[in-house]
Amino acid sequence: MKRIVIKVGTGVLTDKGGVLDDGVVRDLVRQIAVLLDGGREVLLVSSGAIGSGLGLVGMKRKPNGLSDLQALAAIGQAHLMETYNKFLSAKGYRAGQILVTQADFDDRKRYLNIRYTIDALIAHKAVPIINENDTVSTEEIKCGDNDRISSLVADLVSADGLIILSTVDGLLDASGSVVKTVHAISADIHSLVLRSRSELGSGGMATKLAACEFAVKSGIECFIGNGKREDMVINIIKGQGVYTHFKSHAVRYNAKKRWIGFGSKPKGTLVVDAGARLALAERHKSLLPAGIVSVKGTFGAGDSVTIADTHNREIARGITNYSSQELEKIKGKKTKDIGNILGYKDYDEVIHIDNMILL
Repeated sequence: MKRIVIKVGTGVLTDKGGVLDDGVVRDLVRQIAVLLDGGREVLLVSSGAIGSGLGLVGMKRKPNGLSDLQALAAIGQAHLMETYNKFLSAKGYRAGQILVTQADFDDRKRYLNIRYTIDALIAHKAVPIINENDTVSTEEIKCGDNDRISSLVADLVSADGLIILSTVDGLLDASGSVVKTVHAISADIHSLVLRSRSELGSGGMATKLAACEFAVKSGIECFIGNGKREDMVINIIKGQGVYTHFKSHAVRYNAKKRWIGFGSKPKGTLVVDAGARLALAERHKSLLPAGIVSVKGTFGAGDSVTIADTHNREIARGITNYSSQELEKIKGKKTKDIGNILGYKDYDEVIHIDNMILL
């Protein structure tokens, strides 16, 4: 694997008291330096800003208030980057900070600009260190968690591997043993997931599995291992030690369609009739206004939306050519009538098949 994304969770980076553990950061950087010295490219998606802030201000529990959490993230993120930079500099490298929100992934141009910035950082011998911008994030613009961000970034930069470091040894089977290799993320695999969350972290095994599920479909080898274990990253590269390896699949969709399906968050829903459902799912046709039964949510032209049937089952996602206000006027109508109803007609299709991914 030439280009590798490593995601490290708060539980790995902090000690039992929730304080950033310099020894863990030093050891992680040592392993990253080994990969860099060997000619590999490494990107780091790092949690730990709020946990780091807790330790600095002497708090023992994560507060519930949004402004308090954002303040802790602001304090902790600066300390987190300072710590990474200190240990990377000792190895002849430097850190480059990238803070993101969901808005950066929803906008296609901003999304691609992240890639250009990352490539430039790597060219300057800097390790891109990516985190959600918790200092400004609200529920509306949150990506969700860094597991999801790591898979989005891995796909964006065409990574060969994604290593998710947690405080567990990997995905556990019904007997509590680590599943060594997963060839397909089936319903049986999903049933093994424990829906638990750590006090400092934002996700559990469910979010890690979802990240791996997307990444393997993008042709990326995925690994979940215990970041507290010695040389976990190096051992994964060597094929040694205990962890779960999720095998990559052949890529079915191009990068743009993967972004539509997973990178951007839908702003609304178009409910379609049985005829439209058949045209989309089986005939791979574009969505026309005649097949739309109802419009849910408020969105503009160019936004990502969900397409669902009348039983509220998601069929596809796509980029709409018309706003929710316009669609309320033309839903159920023939394409030839769009111009008479709106006074203009920029597109025949509400969503073109090229801007749609079937789910």
